[in-house]
Amino acid sequence: MNATSTVSRYLLARLEEVGVGHLFGVPGDYVLDFLDAVVASPIGWVGTCNELNAGYAADGYARMNGAGAAVVTYGVGAFSIINAVAGAFAERVPLIVISGAPPARRREAGAMVHHLVADYYRQVEIFKKVTIDAAMLANPDAAPDEIDRVIRNCVTEKLPVYLELPVDVALAPCRTPRPIADIAPPRSDEASLSECVAEAASLFDRSAHPLVLAGMELLRRGLGNETLRLVETAEVPFATMLGSKSVLPELHPQFVGIYQGGWSLDAVQRQVEDSDCLLSLGVWMTDLDTGLFSVNLDPRRTIAAGGDQVRIGNHYYRQVQLGDFIRELAKAITPRSFLASHPAHARCPRTPFVPGKSRTLTAARLYECINAFLDDRMVLLAEPGDAFCAAPEFFIEEAENFIVQSYYASIGYCTPAALGVALARPGKRPVVLTGDGAFQMTVQEVSTLIRQRCPAIIVVINNDGYLIERLLHEDGPYNDIQMWRYAKLTEVFSGDGAAVGIRVETEEELNGAMKRAVDETDTLFLIEASLPGRDCSAGLDRLGRSFRQAQRKT
Repeated sequence: MNATSTVSRYLLARLEEVGVGHLFGVPGDYVLDFLDAVVASPIGWVGTCNELNAGYAADGYARMNGAGAAVVTYGVGAFSIINAVAGAFAERVPLIVISGAPPARRREAGAMVHHLVADYYRQVEIFKKVTIDAAMLANPDAAPDEIDRVIRNCVTEKLPVYLELPVDVALAPCRTPRPIADIAPPRSDEASLSECVAEAASLFDRSAHPLVLAGMELLRRGLGNETLRLVETAEVPFATMLGSKSVLPELHPQFVGIYQGGWSLDAVQRQVEDSDCLLSLGVWMTDLDTGLFSVNLDPRRTIAAGGDQVRIGNHYYRQVQLGDFIRELAKAITPRSFLASHPAHARCPRTPFVPGKSRTLTAARLYECINAFLDDRMVLLAEPGDAFCAAPEFFIEEAENFIVQSYYASIGYCTPAALGVALARPGKRPVVLTGDGAFQMTVQEVSTLIRQRCPAIIVVINNDGYLIERLLHEDGPYNDIQMWRYAKLTEVFSGDGAAVGIRVETEEELNGAMKRAVDETDTLFLIEASLPGRDCSAGLDRLGRSFRQAQRKT
């Protein structure tokens, strides 16, 4: 073997090849040799306050970049990050987790080393449950092939993977990396693809009121541009869902709105459910995306593509990739003049916010103000809770300027995810909308945002505890949290003026704080919005009522 590389350098070369430019994580003795190699490489090291936050940051990075990676030490570090990995698995995010491990020779001897849980195989077996592929790199000769396989599966399947790197293997020699093979996504069965496209195009061309419902899988597989070409070629209206909000630009004249079943605006619900040919692309029928399963879609009038298959009525076409189906259907359909019968109107969903003089801030006015200040240079991250219940009403001009964890819904996700977003897209400014309960989960990462000079705007909705839980169920003391002076945290985390904290209680104060935050583009702003009487959005109130009604029926 012409050993001109090491396992660590080989792995780092592969990470670079799939576009990973930053690694998030926390050091530990089993991973220090690998981290020395990281520091010597072109990949940037971003130390986070804990491993869970590293996972969330890498998840946010992956959503914007196509792949993200985090590094942890054995046991205490790996099990800390596992919730973030589970979320990436649930939401199909290509996250690569690298864990240092005790020396391979210790495993062979069965030595009881620190950070060990039960046995040396327990950790990798647990990670296999929440990843598409996992490998223990115990053999330097076999390590390159295992690295290639695992990273290939991550990128092609859009799912998290796990690599365990024993400390005595990290610097072991191995072959020099060659260009990774078979990185392209899987291809469709040609016969099945041809038949389903022909049937779908025939139904589409015969319909009078077709509509495209764009789902979350389009985001995960990076199919926004292909889908936009389809809707523009066909001149057909389209809707999105909460989890897929902004996969297509909302300023587009063919956009009709957000569909959430019975939670939708009446006009949106009618147009989607009355369509005589609903082209459902990559839609996940999750509880929150469907308004607690309040959808009324006729399967006989639906073409459902996703999950490597297409269903048209009772016909199932297997081994059909979503991207192939969209591209071929765009060629096969007969364009119609949608804009001739539906003239484009100037869309003005965002109007200037005019604060009332000395008027106490409410949830509705909070969201109106934030919506007025958003622009296409910003990425809005809406935390599970009141924030993501209000999110359908926000206007996102450009595609992929919105992030929400609407399926796994782990509170605390958005603040560290903003770190990943800022580093993956340095031309964009993250705007985090988070509740006070969620913010207390992962607040430490504000310090890393400041350290990395990421000028995020963080709006903390201070409504005194776990408000969403109060509305889902009869309230109890378990929903109470300690009241913090959130706006003062910037003084704790930074003393050099790189961050500003402002507490607001009135519409005028909020408007002034947002205006200053938008104008001072190089500074992190933490705006604490104090809402009286545990006020909330109409969306959260509706969720609470719907949930309680559903519980009474069961």
